[in-house]
Amino acid sequence: MPPAREKAVVAVYKFRDQTGQYKPQLNGSSFSTAVTQGATSILLRALEESQWFEPIERENLSNLLNERKIIRSTRAEYTEQTGQKQPALPPLLFAGIILEGGIISYDANMLTGGAGIRYFGASASGQYRQDRVTVYLRAISTSTGRIMKTVYTSKTILSQQVDASLFRFVSFKRLLETETGFTYNEPSEMAVKEAIEKSVEALIYEGMQAGLWAPRDPTALTSPAMLAYQKEKEENLELDVLGNRKMDRPGFIGIGLTGAAQRYSGDLAHTLTRPNVELTLRRQWGQSRWTSFLNLGRGNLAAERYFDQNFNYLETGVQMRVLPHERFTPYLLAGAGITTRNRPTFTSRNGLLPHVVFGVGAEYLVTSSLGLNLSADNHTFLNDRLDEINQGKYNDYYWAGRFGVVLYLGRRTK
Repeated sequence: MPPAREKAVVAVYKFRDQTGQYKPQLNGSSFSTAVTQGATSILLRALEESQWFEPIERENLSNLLNERKIIRSTRAEYTEQTGQKQPALPPLLFAGIILEGGIISYDANMLTGGAGIRYFGASASGQYRQDRVTVYLRAISTSTGRIMKTVYTSKTILSQQVDASLFRFVSFKRLLETETGFTYNEPSEMAVKEAIEKSVEALIYEGMQAGLWAPRDPTALTSPAMLAYQKEKEENLELDVLGNRKMDRPGFIGIGLTGAAQRYSGDLAHTLTRPNVELTLRRQWGQSRWTSFLNLGRGNLAAERYFDQNFNYLETGVQMRVLPHERFTPYLLAGAGITTRNRPTFTSRNGLLPHVVFGVGAEYLVTSSLGLNLSADNHTFLNDRLDEINQGKYNDYYWAGRFGVVLYLGRRTK
């Protein structure tokens, strides 16, 4: 922190745990609190180390007053016995600012997840959990009672568990079973400490901007540290509750080009993988997660020796983004369309083949106007005439894996 022009005398009576929560367990809760009860001591240390405040004792004021009373009584007795007058105790400092607030929330299991694999009795797995603690701090003027500034900070608490095991018969009637693993839990006290220290830092910078206190060097108001704090504050407005950055919604209209590899499945065996190219047009519907699309594509479907045909198709449908405000989002799509052959035959009835399409994919926004897409979809025909062989009870279909780019144009919504 930049040095202060003059330290402000502050008093902290009680910086409490206002959550009232107990430590969570798998089978309930214990009588141990979820966060530390010594937040006042942490705050006083942070104020002292900041070199901007002169903290005075108020949490155990009765102990201080009792000790001063004992000193006065002892000095008075000494004066009576010796006749030597003792100096009076200096007056106590009074605070121009009172700091109030507390730990207002402890959110457990905000984000959980894991992964594992098992193969022939050997397994490995990992799990993680994310909690969050939030601290509020406000400065109050003792002369007027006005709340001069209020700040709050949050800190995540991470927990991780990794396990590995082996379960295998090494010989007849001989079973080997072994397990190993470790668990790491970030101490909640460290998270509270960092959140309180960050709130003190924010209080100093916010007070400098509001003119409540001033640095020794006036250029500190435009120093790199101050600019970094302002940038961090602006960036925090773009984060969601899980700490992920929220992106501006893509433009009103999107134009994209996609390349694909597709594989036919029908009444003929020995199918082949063939290329496909697709032009897509998308329209974003306001601030919702829904997008309509219109695809125009051309590709080839083939099987060895018996079937090799080029097809054109036109389809429309809707796309639902799972995480519409984030840079990376999975999505689902569904629609319907018409497929035509390049060379219609008598059995294909002018080559018109209606179909439905459904699939899954993911989009990554490189910028707010350029997105990369990776998807897999299935085109199922409403009749069995794709390969001109009507056999079996299932209609012809094909799978496609796609990769492409989309350029978003027009207005943007936040």
